[in-house]
Amino acid sequence: MALTGRAALLAALGSLPVGIWEPSWTGILAVNAPLAVACACDFALAAPVRRLGLTRSGDTSVRLGDTADVTLTITNPSRRPLRARLRDAWPPSTWQPGTETTASRHRITVPAGERRRVTTRLRPTRRGDRQADRVTIRSYGPLGLFSRQGTHQAPWTVRVLPPFTSRKHLPSKLARLRELDGRTSVLTRGEGTEFDSLREYVPGDDTRSIDWRATARQSAVAVRTWRPERDRHILLVLDTGRTSAGRVGDAPRLDASLDAALLLAALASRAGDRVDLLAYDRKVRALVQGRTAGDVLPSLVNAMATLEPELVETNARGLTATVLRTSPRRSLIVLLTTLDAAPIEEGLLPVLSQLTQRHTVLLASVADPHITEMAKARGNVAAVYEAAAAAQAQSERHRTAEQLRRHGVTVVDATPDDLAPALADAYLALKAAGRL
Repeated sequence: MALTGRAALLAALGSLPVGIWEPSWTGILAVNAPLAVACACDFALAAPVRRLGLTRSGDTSVRLGDTADVTLTITNPSRRPLRARLRDAWPPSTWQPGTETTASRHRITVPAGERRRVTTRLRPTRRGDRQADRVTIRSYGPLGLFSRQGTHQAPWTVRVLPPFTSRKHLPSKLARLRELDGRTSVLTRGEGTEFDSLREYVPGDDTRSIDWRATARQSAVAVRTWRPERDRHILLVLDTGRTSAGRVGDAPRLDASLDAALLLAALASRAGDRVDLLAYDRKVRALVQGRTAGDVLPSLVNAMATLEPELVETNARGLTATVLRTSPRRSLIVLLTTLDAAPIEEGLLPVLSQLTQRHTVLLASVADPHITEMAKARGNVAAVYEAAAAAQAQSERHRTAEQLRRHGVTVVDATPDDLAPALADAYLALKAAGRL
């Protein structure tokens, strides 16, 4: 079988007459000179790297857990064909562990004066903006003995959005909303502040809803129905201080709060309410206001994408002042923060009355499911001590929640998987009770 390329050259060099036992300068040159000539020719025939043109196209955003495709177009303006290996470098959090080597490296061949495209598939593991780093290209000659290498800057940014895993609960919450809104025939009714219509009494109805004047004009007992309030203002307040950095499971508490806030925003916008967002610790980290119902969810997702916990203590007075300035009229304030005793008793409680006097306040907090598991542990001395510690932590948490309820705050305390639907249920209960 005929040898080609590098193998043929090495075989030819190996067959040159060389002194075996006593090497001389003549013998060394007889071998090295052809090799040097071959390398020089190979280097000369390799396409230049610096003259290449690189442009990008593709996805600019992706939900966490999904994949994004970014296409790199390589233009070869030289007269030599490009045979190269390419590395498209991105931050480590752009890849799943162990996949960076195969996902970021490509082999390309670009004829002279033409262009080719390669696609890098990203699968980010964290939220935020991920920016492309350098593109390194190693151009080989036809024999593969020598190469040219250079780097190019090809800027591109992919924004990694929150995954919004709780959207699976949205259909069931919307069905409940339709029941409250009177679009579905049910025995219960939505008790809001807006009169809707009269209907015939059904066993189980609240007798206080009977309209005696309408009943006197007809043969059947008539009851008043109410329509849940619409066009109410809801302000989602995300605490991005140090307590939001605590990890529950595989993610920070802030991520569970973002997911719950997105489900509530989607539900409230469908209910005809106006939804704004404020992220705060010692200063405003994000503010979304005045969006229409169709634009509010994309705006919130985009603003939440770059939020990260800040390792500082949240300034409760500054947060309260910012909330009052952002929502001058009566609103539902949904505060997603911690239920730890120290931040609540020392920070929030002294200024809470400023919020509850003007607004309806709903506080949602992420509970650690590991604490519940510890409280059930038995079997040995260490497990009993763990159970006692977990019981004490739960008792402090319940005591803090009761303090907030005595100030008129509705409290939702649930694990990351349950927080979003529990918060949506609390919103629907407030809407049904006419408290918004």
